[in-house]
Amino acid sequence: MNLLIANRGEIARRIMRTARRMGIRTVAVYSDADRDALHVREADTAVRLGAAPPRDSYLNIAAIIDAAKRVGADAVHPGYGFLAENADFALAAIDAGFTWVGPPPDVIRRMGDKAEAKRIAEEAGVPTIAGGEATAETAKTVGYPLMIKAVAGGGGRGMRLVRAESELAAAFDAARSEAEHAFGNGRLLLERALANARHIEVQVFADQHGNVLHLGERDCSVQRRHQKLIEESPSPAVDAALREQMGAAAVALAKAVNYAGAGTIEFLLDADRQFYFMEMNTRLQVEHPVTEAITGIDLVEWQLRVAMGERFTRQQADIRFHGHAIEARLCAEDGNFLPQSGRMALWRPVDGVRTEHALESGTDVSPFYDSMIAKVIARGATRDEARERLARALDATVALGLATNKAFLAAVLRDEEFAARGVTTDFLSRFSAPPAKPDARTLGIAAMLLASSAGHGEWTSWSTNPGRAMQVRFGEDEVVLTCERGAYRASVRGEDTAPDADDRRVVHVIEPGAVHLARAGQSYSLENTTHAPPARRRAAASDGRLIAPMNGRVVAVNAKAGDTAESGKALVVLEAMKMEHALSVPARARIKAVHVAPGMQVAPGHLLVELEPAS
Repeated sequence: MNLLIANRGEIARRIMRTARRMGIRTVAVYSDADRDALHVREADTAVRLGAAPPRDSYLNIAAIIDAAKRVGADAVHPGYGFLAENADFALAAIDAGFTWVGPPPDVIRRMGDKAEAKRIAEEAGVPTIAGGEATAETAKTVGYPLMIKAVAGGGGRGMRLVRAESELAAAFDAARSEAEHAFGNGRLLLERALANARHIEVQVFADQHGNVLHLGERDCSVQRRHQKLIEESPSPAVDAALREQMGAAAVALAKAVNYAGAGTIEFLLDADRQFYFMEMNTRLQVEHPVTEAITGIDLVEWQLRVAMGERFTRQQADIRFHGHAIEARLCAEDGNFLPQSGRMALWRPVDGVRTEHALESGTDVSPFYDSMIAKVIARGATRDEARERLARALDATVALGLATNKAFLAAVLRDEEFAARGVTTDFLSRFSAPPAKPDARTLGIAAMLLASSAGHGEWTSWSTNPGRAMQVRFGEDEVVLTCERGAYRASVRGEDTAPDADDRRVVHVIEPGAVHLARAGQSYSLENTTHAPPARRRAAASDGRLIAPMNGRVVAVNAKAGDTAESGKALVVLEAMKMEHALSVPARARIKAVHVAPGMQVAPGHLLVELEPAS
């Protein structure tokens, strides 16, 4: 059997691992940006999808079906994201004679429409949240706070929380724009927003013979921008009785649509322990490893066996849960959750936990795809054991060269509120863990590593000259480094520090323009500005320039020369790693010139709009 995997990165590698164990040959597809990617090199066969823009390559149904035909594939697995919940793709694969590893196309279509899915849930007796089509009248009926959702949405795109009527119009515009660009469908729903709620999802599985099981719940309440960051199973808020109720509701809904394969029913659980249907994901979830960890079941294997027509031999009573598992999504993003791209100078996952990734040292993290670059999963006999093991694993994971949320995730896991009982979906709006700034000792260590590294031999000659000193500059910090008889001393920020022999063993990479090092669970990328001219002040809207804060694609420009821009109005909208970011000015200003147009790709620092004082 030949299995074509219509995806990339860590999920493609994950599917390959199970397929290989089952004796199934794998076929990878790739964009030009992924020509040398790990998932391409590890597959038995790989097919280029053409010269479409990198992200669009994996959305090109005709190209993927043609690739499957050319290599003689027998089956198609969509992974998650991209076309995984696209009914047209599933239908095209089936019509072309391939086994589709997923639910029937009509089920994908019906459950992919949030309004239709909600209607089906209500008919199946599953509790739902009050709401309706997105209109001002519906908003008045529902009341505030409320949630705007894209009818065709997923992954947090097209979602906005609205706390007051004054926010409604702008939230409508932003959600509709994001939904249209992401899904080609701008229809929106409104629902009452639940306070102090948890996001709980139930994993269901169905064969093609009417048998449906659930594999327990996952708690996905740690979210930013409605995207999950940490998931765990079982939920600390769900006991055996509630698990039985939620599982029965999930199974009833799956049976109501004649489901087949892996699916997830997502619920909100309120402070009174009442649960409400949100949506159904008709695919494998990013967080499926935590369910695998506590059930011992390979969910990808079950997907493949169901697709091949096998009948379940297990009953619900046969499903057992052992221990606790937590997953953290490692993302390439800065302290403001803005996605980052660039080169991973050094990547070193740790032993003792499960790390799903498609990285290696020297990998270029592209701006065209999701900001998640890996996920780390730890299991323990208890929740505390799993939590502490995962936090230590994140500390020890080496990811140098670009900004990641590694330390932030570890800080969440160690937070008292999270550790005590888990959290609700508003947790990150209250949680603060500012990125660590390098202290004097870290800067001194970096200077020592630079001075003693290969290629900087002239710096080591001072070891025999105690009167000699050298200045090193990292950004705006000056480090005065001296060395006497092999012992270094550094003076920085008015402090003296003495890097020692142990500090030489700090994990680090030295590149022409930077020193990257890992220390005490933190990762630092220190720009070597020793020979650079004084840094220019960062351009910003306050000095008449609106610039790009990240790599991204311009999806909308709401400005033209001569216009007057009001405070807070979105002038340029960038899409970066699947999320839209609206850029505005803090004060009223006149637009002098616009330097971008929709469709352009921009890099950090790119000049978008020039401004001048409003008359």
